[in-house]
Amino acid sequence: MIQLLKKDRHKIYPEKLWSYREMKYLNTWILGLSCLLVGCQHMPASSQTTNAVQALKNAQESALFMPPMQTEQKQHPKIALVLGSGGARGYAHIGVIEVLEQHGIHPDFIVGTSAGSIVGAIYASGKNAQELKQIALNMKVGDVREITFDRKGFFDGQKVEDFVNQQVNDTPLEKLKIPMYVVATELKNGKKTVFNYGNTGQAVRASISIPSMFVPTEIDHKEYVDGGLVSPVPVDVARQLGADIVIAVDILAQPAYTPTSNIWGLFNQNINIMQNRLATEELKHADIVIQPELHEKAHIFDVKERENTIYSGETAAMKKIGDIETAFAMRQQKLQLQ
Repeated sequence: MIQLLKKDRHKIYPEKLWSYREMKYLNTWILGLSCLLVGCQHMPASSQTTNAVQALKNAQESALFMPPMQTEQKQHPKIALVLGSGGARGYAHIGVIEVLEQHGIHPDFIVGTSAGSIVGAIYASGKNAQELKQIALNMKVGDVREITFDRKGFFDGQKVEDFVNQQVNDTPLEKLKIPMYVVATELKNGKKTVFNYGNTGQAVRASISIPSMFVPTEIDHKEYVDGGLVSPVPVDVARQLGADIVIAVDILAQPAYTPTSNIWGLFNQNINIMQNRLATEELKHADIVIQPELHEKAHIFDVKERENTIYSGETAAMKKIGDIETAFAMRQQKLQLQ
Protein backbone atom coordinates (compact mmCIF):
# COMPACT_ATOMS: atom_id res chain seq x y z
CA MET A 1 0.00 0.00 0.00
CA ILE A 2 0.96 3.64 -0.37
CA GLN A 3 1.58 5.23 3.00
CA LEU A 4 0.41 8.71 3.94
CA LEU A 5 3.50 10.65 4.97
CA LYS A 6 3.08 14.31 5.76
CA LYS A 7 5.16 17.16 4.41
CA ASP A 8 5.75 20.32 6.44
CA ARG A 9 7.31 23.57 5.34
CA HIS A 10 10.86 22.45 5.99
CA LYS A 11 11.04 18.69 5.55
CA ILE A 12 10.17 16.34 2.78
CA TYR A 13 9.24 12.75 3.54
CA PRO A 14 9.65 10.24 0.71
CA GLU A 15 7.16 7.55 -0.13
CA LYS A 16 8.46 4.02 0.49
CA LEU A 17 7.32 0.95 -1.38
CA TRP A 18 9.20 -2.20 -0.38
CA SER A 19 8.90 -5.95 -0.71
CA TYR A 20 10.61 -8.98 0.84
CA ARG A 21 12.28 -10.21 -2.35
CA GLU A 22 13.96 -6.82 -2.83
CA MET A 23 15.44 -6.97 0.66
CA LYS A 24 16.75 -10.43 -0.16
CA TYR A 25 18.97 -9.17 -2.98
CA LEU A 26 19.93 -5.73 -1.69
CA ASN A 27 23.22 -6.54 0.04
CA THR A 28 24.59 -8.37 -2.98
CA TRP A 29 23.46 -5.54 -5.24
CA ILE A 30 25.42 -2.92 -3.35
CA LEU A 31 28.61 -5.00 -3.65
CA GLY A 32 28.23 -5.32 -7.39
CA LEU A 33 26.91 -1.99 -8.57
CA SER A 34 30.15 -0.14 -7.96
CA CYS A 35 31.52 -1.88 -11.04
CA LEU A 36 28.56 -1.28 -13.33
CA LEU A 37 28.76 1.64 -15.75
CA VAL A 38 25.04 1.96 -16.32
CA GLY A 39 24.46 5.62 -16.65
CA CYS A 40 27.16 8.19 -16.85
CA GLN A 41 24.25 10.60 -16.43
CA HIS A 42 23.62 9.56 -12.82
CA MET A 43 25.08 11.34 -9.85
CA PRO A 44 24.91 13.02 -6.41
CA ALA A 45 23.20 16.03 -4.92
CA SER A 46 23.38 18.52 -2.05
CA SER A 47 20.68 19.17 0.52
CA GLN A 48 19.95 22.70 -0.65
CA THR A 49 16.66 22.30 -2.53
CA THR A 50 14.83 19.53 -0.75
CA ASN A 51 11.19 19.85 -1.80
CA ALA A 52 11.38 16.57 -3.71
CA VAL A 53 8.64 14.21 -2.56
CA GLN A 54 4.97 14.08 -1.68
CA ALA A 55 3.57 10.77 -0.47
CA LEU A 56 -0.11 9.90 -0.57
CA LYS A 57 -2.06 7.18 1.22
CA ASN A 58 -4.54 6.39 -1.51
CA ALA A 59 -3.65 6.87 -5.16
CA GLN A 60 -7.28 7.24 -6.17
CA GLU A 61 -7.80 10.17 -3.81
CA SER A 62 -5.15 12.40 -5.34
CA ALA A 63 -5.18 14.43 -8.54
CA LEU A 64 -1.49 13.61 -8.93
CA PHE A 65 -2.46 10.01 -9.61
CA MET A 66 -5.49 10.58 -11.85
CA PRO A 67 -6.58 12.25 -15.09
CA PRO A 68 -8.03 15.74 -14.52
CA MET A 69 -11.68 14.66 -14.70
CA GLN A 70 -13.23 11.63 -13.06
CA THR A 71 -15.61 11.06 -15.97
CA GLU A 72 -12.71 10.91 -18.39
CA GLN A 73 -11.06 8.12 -16.42
CA LYS A 74 -14.22 6.01 -16.64
CA GLN A 75 -14.26 6.37 -20.41
CA HIS A 76 -10.80 4.97 -21.03
CA PRO A 77 -8.25 2.80 -19.23
CA LYS A 78 -5.46 4.53 -17.37
CA ILE A 79 -2.17 3.73 -19.13
CA ALA A 80 1.17 3.73 -17.31
CA LEU A 81 4.44 3.83 -19.23
CA VAL A 82 7.21 2.22 -17.17
CA LEU A 83 10.77 3.03 -18.27
CA GLY A 84 13.46 0.82 -16.76
CA SER A 85 17.12 1.26 -15.89
CA GLY A 86 19.98 0.39 -18.20
CA GLY A 87 22.48 3.24 -18.64
CA ALA A 88 23.32 3.96 -22.28
CA ARG A 89 20.61 1.52 -23.34
CA GLY A 90 18.18 4.18 -22.10
CA TYR A 91 18.20 5.75 -25.56
CA ALA A 92 15.95 2.85 -26.60
CA HIS A 93 13.18 4.42 -24.53
CA ILE A 94 13.07 7.26 -27.04
CA GLY A 95 12.44 4.86 -29.91
CA VAL A 96 9.62 3.22 -27.98
CA ILE A 97 8.00 6.58 -27.23
CA GLU A 98 8.24 7.56 -30.90
CA VAL A 99 6.31 4.46 -32.02
CA LEU A 100 3.70 4.90 -29.30
CA GLU A 101 3.15 8.49 -30.42
CA GLN A 102 2.80 7.44 -34.04
CA HIS A 103 -0.02 5.10 -33.05
CA GLY A 104 -1.80 7.59 -30.82
CA ILE A 105 -0.85 5.85 -27.57
CA HIS A 106 -0.26 8.40 -24.83
CA PRO A 107 0.40 7.45 -21.19
CA ASP A 108 -1.66 8.90 -18.37
CA PHE A 109 1.43 8.77 -16.18
CA ILE A 110 5.06 7.64 -16.33
CA VAL A 111 7.20 5.73 -13.84
CA GLY A 112 10.97 5.77 -14.41
CA THR A 113 14.05 4.30 -12.79
CA SER A 114 17.62 5.44 -13.44
CA ALA A 115 18.05 6.01 -17.19
CA GLY A 116 14.29 5.68 -17.54
CA SER A 117 13.79 8.57 -15.15
CA ILE A 118 15.85 10.88 -17.38
CA VAL A 119 13.92 10.11 -20.55
CA GLY A 120 10.62 9.95 -18.70
CA ALA A 121 11.01 13.32 -16.98
CA ILE A 122 11.92 15.16 -20.17
CA TYR A 123 9.08 13.47 -22.07
CA ALA A 124 6.64 14.29 -19.25
CA SER A 125 7.54 17.98 -19.56
CA GLY A 126 5.83 18.09 -22.95
CA LYS A 127 8.66 17.21 -25.34
CA ASN A 128 7.69 14.89 -28.18
CA ALA A 129 9.75 11.95 -29.45
CA GLN A 130 11.52 13.97 -32.13
CA GLU A 131 12.56 16.57 -29.57
CA LEU A 132 13.77 13.81 -27.26
CA LYS A 133 15.83 12.38 -30.09
CA GLN A 134 17.48 15.72 -30.84
CA ILE A 135 18.29 16.28 -27.18
CA ALA A 136 19.87 12.82 -27.01
CA LEU A 137 21.91 13.17 -30.19
CA ASN A 138 23.14 16.67 -29.31
CA MET A 139 24.14 15.87 -25.72
CA LYS A 140 27.86 16.23 -25.00
CA VAL A 141 30.06 14.83 -22.27
CA GLY A 142 30.41 18.21 -20.61
CA ASP A 143 26.64 18.65 -20.42
CA VAL A 144 26.09 15.92 -17.86
CA ARG A 145 29.39 14.69 -16.41
CA GLU A 146 31.86 16.14 -13.96
CA ILE A 147 34.50 14.40 -11.88
CA THR A 148 34.86 14.98 -8.16
CA PHE A 149 37.22 13.74 -5.46
CA ASP A 150 35.06 12.31 -2.72
CA ARG A 151 35.30 9.28 -0.46
CA LYS A 152 31.82 8.19 -1.60
CA GLY A 153 32.34 8.36 -5.35
CA PHE A 154 34.25 10.00 -8.16
CA PHE A 155 31.44 11.37 -10.31
CA ASP A 156 29.37 14.35 -9.24
CA GLY A 157 25.82 14.79 -10.51
CA GLN A 158 25.06 18.50 -10.28
CA LYS A 159 25.38 18.78 -14.05
CA VAL A 160 22.85 16.00 -14.52
CA GLU A 161 20.40 17.80 -12.26
CA ASP A 162 20.99 21.08 -14.08
CA PHE A 163 20.71 19.43 -17.50
CA VAL A 164 17.36 17.82 -16.69
CA ASN A 165 15.98 21.00 -15.16
CA GLN A 166 17.08 22.94 -18.22
CA GLN A 167 15.25 20.50 -20.50
CA VAL A 168 12.04 20.71 -18.44
CA ASN A 169 12.30 24.49 -18.02
CA ASP A 170 12.70 24.13 -14.25
CA THR A 171 9.22 22.66 -13.96
CA PRO A 172 8.71 20.73 -10.70
CA LEU A 173 7.54 17.13 -10.86
CA GLU A 174 3.99 17.85 -9.76
CA LYS A 175 3.54 20.41 -12.56
CA LEU A 176 4.85 18.37 -15.49
CA LYS A 177 2.32 17.90 -18.28
CA ILE A 178 2.26 14.14 -17.73
CA PRO A 179 2.37 12.94 -14.10
CA MET A 180 5.86 11.58 -13.49
CA TYR A 181 7.12 9.24 -10.75
CA VAL A 182 10.84 8.78 -10.17
CA VAL A 183 12.11 5.71 -8.30
CA ALA A 184 15.25 5.83 -6.14
CA THR A 185 16.68 3.89 -3.21
CA GLU A 186 17.20 5.31 0.27
CA LEU A 187 20.77 4.26 0.99
CA LYS A 188 20.66 3.85 4.76
CA ASN A 189 17.77 1.39 4.92
CA GLY A 190 17.53 0.22 1.32
CA LYS A 191 13.90 1.25 0.90
CA LYS A 192 12.30 2.09 -2.40
CA THR A 193 11.40 5.77 -2.66
CA VAL A 194 9.00 7.27 -5.17
CA PHE A 195 9.44 10.96 -5.95
CA ASN A 196 6.47 12.80 -7.44
CA TYR A 197 6.84 16.29 -6.05
CA GLY A 198 9.37 19.10 -6.21
CA ASN A 199 12.75 19.50 -7.95
CA THR A 200 12.60 17.31 -11.07
CA GLY A 201 16.32 17.33 -11.77
CA GLN A 202 17.18 16.47 -8.20
CA ALA A 203 14.80 13.50 -8.14
CA VAL A 204 16.34 12.19 -11.37
CA ARG A 205 19.79 12.75 -9.93
CA ALA A 206 18.84 10.55 -6.98
CA SER A 207 17.46 7.84 -9.26
CA ILE A 208 20.67 7.53 -11.26
CA SER A 209 23.30 7.72 -8.50
CA ILE A 210 25.15 4.40 -8.70
CA PRO A 211 26.67 3.55 -5.30
CA SER A 212 30.46 3.82 -4.93
CA MET A 213 30.77 5.17 -8.45
CA PHE A 214 28.62 8.27 -7.96
CA VAL A 215 28.30 10.33 -4.83
CA PRO A 216 24.84 9.66 -3.33
CA THR A 217 22.19 12.33 -3.75
CA GLU A 218 21.40 14.05 -0.47
CA ILE A 219 17.82 15.19 0.09
CA ASP A 220 16.66 16.41 3.48
CA HIS A 221 19.72 14.89 5.16
CA LYS A 222 19.07 11.47 3.64
CA GLU A 223 21.15 9.84 0.94
CA TYR A 224 19.57 8.30 -2.14
CA VAL A 225 21.09 6.07 -4.80
CA ASP A 226 20.14 4.34 -8.04
CA GLY A 227 16.56 3.09 -8.21
CA GLY A 228 17.78 0.07 -10.15
CA LEU A 229 18.99 -1.39 -6.87
CA VAL A 230 15.46 -2.26 -5.80
CA SER A 231 13.28 -1.82 -8.87
CA PRO A 232 15.02 -1.94 -12.26
CA VAL A 233 11.66 -1.96 -14.09
CA PRO A 234 9.15 -0.45 -11.62
CA VAL A 235 5.93 -2.15 -12.72
CA ASP A 236 4.72 -2.67 -9.15
CA VAL A 237 4.82 1.08 -8.52
CA ALA A 238 2.62 1.66 -11.58
CA ARG A 239 0.13 -0.92 -10.33
CA GLN A 240 0.02 0.66 -6.89
CA LEU A 241 -0.68 4.01 -8.53
CA GLY A 242 -3.81 2.58 -10.14
CA ALA A 243 -2.76 1.78 -13.70
CA ASP A 244 -5.27 -0.24 -15.75
CA ILE A 245 -2.70 -1.01 -18.44
CA VAL A 246 1.06 -1.13 -17.81
CA ILE A 247 3.44 -0.85 -20.76
CA ALA A 248 6.90 -1.72 -19.43
CA VAL A 249 10.14 -1.11 -21.33
CA ASP A 250 12.90 -3.47 -20.20
CA ILE A 251 16.37 -2.44 -21.39
CA LEU A 252 18.43 -4.50 -18.95
CA ALA A 253 21.56 -6.26 -20.13
CA GLN A 254 20.84 -9.92 -20.81
CA PRO A 255 23.21 -12.35 -19.05
CA ALA A 256 23.46 -14.52 -22.18
CA TYR A 257 25.21 -11.69 -24.02
CA THR A 258 27.65 -10.67 -21.29
CA PRO A 259 31.27 -11.85 -21.73
CA THR A 260 32.64 -13.56 -18.60
CA SER A 261 36.27 -14.09 -19.59
CA ASN A 262 37.64 -11.50 -17.14
CA ILE A 263 36.94 -9.93 -13.74
CA TRP A 264 35.05 -7.01 -15.26
CA GLY A 265 32.78 -9.36 -17.17
CA LEU A 266 32.18 -11.49 -14.09
CA PHE A 267 31.16 -8.47 -12.04
CA ASN A 268 28.81 -7.36 -14.79
CA GLN A 269 27.36 -10.84 -15.05
CA ASN A 270 26.66 -10.96 -11.30
CA ILE A 271 24.80 -7.69 -11.53
CA ASN A 272 22.94 -8.67 -14.68
CA ILE A 273 21.71 -11.91 -13.13
CA MET A 274 20.46 -10.19 -9.98
CA GLN A 275 18.88 -7.30 -11.84
CA ASN A 276 17.08 -9.59 -14.24
CA ARG A 277 15.84 -11.69 -11.32
CA LEU A 278 14.23 -8.65 -9.74
CA ALA A 279 12.81 -7.44 -13.03
CA THR A 280 11.36 -10.83 -13.95
CA GLU A 281 9.11 -10.76 -10.88
CA GLU A 282 7.81 -7.26 -11.59
CA LEU A 283 7.37 -7.82 -15.30
CA LYS A 284 4.86 -10.58 -14.52
CA HIS A 285 2.50 -7.78 -13.49
CA ALA A 286 2.85 -5.79 -16.73
CA ASP A 287 0.30 -6.05 -19.54
CA ILE A 288 2.87 -5.33 -22.26
CA VAL A 289 6.63 -5.86 -22.02
CA ILE A 290 8.83 -4.25 -24.66
CA GLN A 291 12.39 -5.60 -24.72
CA PRO A 292 14.65 -4.04 -27.37
CA GLU A 293 17.42 -6.25 -28.79
CA LEU A 294 20.45 -4.71 -27.13
CA HIS A 295 23.25 -7.26 -27.02
CA GLU A 296 26.11 -4.88 -26.39
CA LYS A 297 26.42 -2.11 -23.84
CA ALA A 298 26.97 1.01 -25.92
CA HIS A 299 28.97 3.96 -24.67
CA ILE A 300 26.67 6.71 -23.51
CA PHE A 301 28.40 9.41 -25.59
CA ASP A 302 28.79 7.45 -28.84
CA VAL A 303 26.46 9.25 -31.26
CA LYS A 304 26.31 6.37 -33.75
CA GLU A 305 25.40 3.94 -31.00
CA ARG A 306 22.74 6.35 -29.75
CA GLU A 307 21.03 6.18 -33.14
CA ASN A 308 21.26 2.39 -33.23
CA THR A 309 19.86 2.08 -29.72
CA ILE A 310 16.94 4.40 -30.49
CA TYR A 311 16.20 2.32 -33.57
CA SER A 312 16.23 -0.87 -31.48
CA GLY A 313 13.54 0.69 -29.29
CA GLU A 314 11.46 1.53 -32.36
CA THR A 315 11.72 -2.00 -33.73
CA ALA A 316 10.76 -3.63 -30.44
CA ALA A 317 7.80 -1.30 -29.91
CA MET A 318 6.43 -1.92 -33.40
CA LYS A 319 6.16 -5.63 -32.60
CA LYS A 320 3.94 -4.87 -29.61
CA ILE A 321 1.52 -2.34 -31.07
CA GLY A 322 -1.12 -4.98 -31.82
CA ASP A 323 -0.89 -6.32 -28.27
CA ILE A 324 -1.24 -2.83 -26.83
CA GLU A 325 -4.31 -2.07 -28.91
CA THR A 326 -5.88 -5.38 -27.94
CA ALA A 327 -5.20 -4.82 -24.24
CA PHE A 328 -6.63 -1.31 -24.47
CA ALA A 329 -9.81 -2.47 -26.22
CA MET A 330 -10.39 -5.27 -23.73
CA ARG A 331 -9.85 -3.05 -20.73
CA GLN A 332 -12.03 -0.30 -22.15
CA GLN A 333 -14.85 -2.77 -22.74
CA LYS A 334 -14.55 -3.98 -19.16
CA LEU A 335 -14.72 -0.40 -17.84
CA GLN A 336 -17.84 0.31 -19.87
CA LEU A 337 -19.56 -2.72 -18.39
CA GLN A 338 -18.84 -1.62 -14.84
